[in-house]
Amino acid sequence: PLTLNTTFKPVSPYGTSKLFSYWITKNYRDAYGIFASNGILFNHESPRRGETFVTRKVISFVAKYKIGVRDVLYIGNLDAKRDWGHAKEYVEGMWKILQIKKSGDFILASGKSYSVRYLISSSFNLIGMKILWKGKGINEKGYCSKTNNLLVSVDKRYFRPNEINNLVGETKTAKKQLNWEVKIKYIDLIKEMLDEEIQKLSKKN
Repeated sequence: PLTLNTTFKPVSPYGTSKLFSYWITKNYRDAYGIFASNGILFNHESPRRGETFVTRKVISFVAKYKIGVRDVLYIGNLDAKRDWGHAKEYVEGMWKILQIKKSGDFILASGKSYSVRYLISSSFNLIGMKILWKGKGINEKGYCSKTNNLLVSVDKRYFRPNEINNLVGETKTAKKQLNWEVKIKYIDLIKEMLDEEIQKLSKKN
């Protein structure tokens, strides 16, 4: 798990900009004694997640399949693992960071990571479908176990230039200092997102 002592190594302009905000916050806190804290939040998801993010992209595809839309999901690195939690719990964590007497730096994470492949499989499982994976690497594909119809195909266009294979955060510090920890399970988060997506799509049709 990544901790506050882990060396920062941003691999995107987005990550680089967040690192600047991290250090400028520490600078003002140390130099002027102001109450300023950093929260390093691992992936926090909800039904409000944008459609270009992998969780929403996968769940939207599965929801469409559930209501009868037949297509193929083109995806990037199936082996990439992320530490996913529910956004509303992370908002509570941010609030708790602001309530303590001494400001500082904190990590909010679930402490567990799941692969994109598992995200796809577990999402389809929730609508009663099992994915059969065949092939390796760029040639890996996912098929419906009952019909053998192609459902998922890896596309190199969606691979990131600098991929981080596994992101998972340390949880002990937040639990000890903030009395905060993730309580909503991964599968319950995915089910909530999927149910809401199916409901929205059903209303449109």
